Amino acid sequence: MPRVLFVGGLGRSGSTLLELLLAQSPDVCAVGEVVHLWERALGADERCGCGERFTACPFWRQVGESAFGGWSTIDRDEVLALKDRVDRTRHIPRLAKGSLAAAELADVRRYADLYTRIYRAAIEVTGASVVVDSSKHASLAFALRWAEGLDLRVLHLVRDSRAVAYSWGKQVKRPEVVDGEDFMPTFSPFEVSKLWTAQNAAFHLLAARASVLRLRYEDFTTDPAGTVRRLREFAGLPDDPAALRILTGDDSRGDLEPSPPASPVRVHSVAGNPLRFSGGPLQVRRDEAWRSRLPRRSRAVVSLATLPFRLRYGYLGQRESTSRTGETQ
Repeated sequence: MPRVLFVGGLGRSGSTLLELLLAQSPDVCAVGEVVHLWERALGADERCGCGERFTACPFWRQVGESAFGGWSTIDRDEVLALKDRVDRTRHIPRLAKGSLAAAELADVRRYADLYTRIYRAAIEVTGASVVVDSSKHASLAFALRWAEGLDLRVLHLVRDSRAVAYSWGKQVKRPEVVDGEDFMPTFSPFEVSKLWTAQNAAFHLLAARASVLRLRYEDFTTDPAGTVRRLREFAGLPDDPAALRILTGDDSRGDLEPSPPASPVRVHSVAGNPLRFSGGPLQVRRDEAWRSRLPRRSRAVVSLATLPFRLRYGYLGQRESTSRTGETQ
């Protein structure tokens, strides 16, 4: 039964960096945002995190063969139609129920089985013990809850809504696009507020029905070594200090012995932050540009619209409360 660490939450919360860090251990296989495989990989043949087109990547070719007998056997239009019936935020209330009608259950399990096959194949190809899927969409996490033969563990990753709003307002190029030029979408502060609230509320709901661990981005960047140990334990993996040697700087290495910077293991990832194409040493540092660059009006809109969950997570204003790690934010 494949074991999966599903990273959930709203994008621009540090999931790609966390995924890359976890993937430095051979017992972890990170595959990026599998939810986008059907359109961006099979449809547009975008670049894998290794730099190759999806169809030219040896890893994904092997995964396709193992999971489905080759990607050519997949009817992409049928999968996208199934995805629309199952994997949408509007379907979460239905997916959160204790039972489903027979036809609905058949759709959900058929859709979840596609992912289960991919996870199982990734483990077979790499010999890893855990697959990390950073798809983030709460609706997919709810669908995977109904999967048969899947050990699902969900990481609910949270970041200050104002930082997320600032990040989604920036224009970011998508280097995985092969032909032409494309950019990641941008959202207004109010749109981000709605998305941030909806996604976080959904993962609170999921926590009553599945194994969910919540992590704040700010705590991760304060103590990356401790975070990795905590997540490996949550995923059922033994402690592996060697996985953190990829980090640079004494603060990032924590209690590890100093070692020369090394290049990270390249991850065969579908979609995600452009950071996944970086070949340099991984550096964990908190990005707080929003404090000086997010316009006052935008900050007010986001602060008010996301107030309930900001209070719950400890984001109390410009002068933040002391986090669990003891650092004043």
